[in-house]
Amino acid sequence: MALMGIQLVVSLLAASIMQRMAPHCSFARWLLCNGSLFRFKHPSEGELCALAGKQVPKPNRRDRRQNGEVKPLTVPKDIDLHLEKAPVNALDALVLRFFLEYQWLVDFAVYATGVFLFTECYYSVVDASKEVNIGAMWCVLTILFGLKTLHTLMSHYFRSEEGGERSVCLAFGFLCLLVAMLVLVVREDYLEFGLESGFSSLFDNLEVFAKQQGYADWSIPVTKLTVKLGLAAACAYVGSLLAFPGLRLAQTHLDAVKMNSDRPLVQFLLHLSFLSPVLVLILWVKPMARDFLANAPMGKTSVTLVSSDAFDSVRLWVIVASCALRLALTRYHLQAYLDLAQKWVEQMKREAGRIAAIDIQRKVTRIFCYLTVVTLQYLVPVFLILFSTLALKALGNFSWGGSVDETPGVTPALVMPTAAPVPHGGLDDDEDGTEDMEEDIQATVAHLSEAFAALRSVLTPIFFRGFFAFLTWWVAACQVISSLFGIYFHQYLMQN
Repeated sequence: MALMGIQLVVSLLAASIMQRMAPHCSFARWLLCNGSLFRFKHPSEGELCALAGKQVPKPNRRDRRQNGEVKPLTVPKDIDLHLEKAPVNALDALVLRFFLEYQWLVDFAVYATGVFLFTECYYSVVDASKEVNIGAMWCVLTILFGLKTLHTLMSHYFRSEEGGERSVCLAFGFLCLLVAMLVLVVREDYLEFGLESGFSSLFDNLEVFAKQQGYADWSIPVTKLTVKLGLAAACAYVGSLLAFPGLRLAQTHLDAVKMNSDRPLVQFLLHLSFLSPVLVLILWVKPMARDFLANAPMGKTSVTLVSSDAFDSVRLWVIVASCALRLALTRYHLQAYLDLAQKWVEQMKREAGRIAAIDIQRKVTRIFCYLTVVTLQYLVPVFLILFSTLALKALGNFSWGGSVDETPGVTPALVMPTAAPVPHGGLDDDEDGTEDMEEDIQATVAHLSEAFAALRSVLTPIFFRGFFAFLTWWVAACQVISSLFGIYFHQYLMQN
């Protein structure tokens, strides 16, 4: 196994470039600060007093309360307030919450895509079946980092004093737990994930590997029911992470559609992007996708639109295209979120009474400060679906062209080779030290080769197909559940 191949060199080069170029050239910073997004500035006290028709009060001793605080400046809610627009620049972005986490994750996803594309081109030219797929490892790392980022955002909600966000996350977690348990009992004839064959392959290979290592009486101490219960708990956790991203997506989608009411093409793309997770769900429902396209009814006869072998490749392309569409519409959703400041001001004007000037300034500023949080809530679910699909293609031995590279099956565990000892000769001290160093390097490479060979023998393509297919489908399912509930909440409950 070529551990120090060209893939590892390109991977290290990409990591070095990402670290050195981040302060100077960042795709994440360009996404927010390219001049296409406009924020709203909060009004000063002088502007609010001018709109209210009075002068700015000067604090004095008579204005102070008994506790020593100055009375807040209040203005009527129905003042003719119009917020000033300003493009988002790099200096503004530095004060945003979770900006560093956002920049690192988005840049890592961009470089992971580049490494994956290189490995795909490399595998199409060179027979590298015995090498470790570095591009797939970058995809898996992006998935893990995306989940970690969502966990950080959810922990921020759990630390909130109000507790409403905590209740929403827990409610969605329990709901997703019930849905996951229902999904896991559905037969493969309806939902073709391949989990049953994948876990069977994993358990069989583990037993064979354990026997080859000398553990003759060793067996898997878990049952399929235990595995499914653990998987359902993990699904509940992922569902709780995707609760607020789905609710936020629903809000920005409705506002983006209203904002582009005079652009029917953009509205159509927004609706198509919002419904794309539903399409992902249908693609794994065998009677509605594979069986229908293989035997599409055409009058009294049936027509094969897509063969069963080509369907897997078509499914990969459709998911990647839907993710690309959602990424292309990012600016419309972010601008719809920033427009919430002006929307809140217009709603305030229709109310009676007075409001503190500091409350107006805080509300307008708070909306902008959470821009990167909203951006992460929009992008991370897309990254999870996209890189799960890319990992499914690479580790499941699928092909973009409609053929399968290798028929997955239960690959028996390999017998690990042992490195032959190198005899020592009568050399001087320098030559002995050089040979010892070379022997250490060769031993390290041999141990790494054995470890990767054992991992490849246990984690076969059939396991990766079942796991990443289910992960892609489940992330899309959580987005459908949370976003549809968000549409109902913002469209009907908030109106009442």
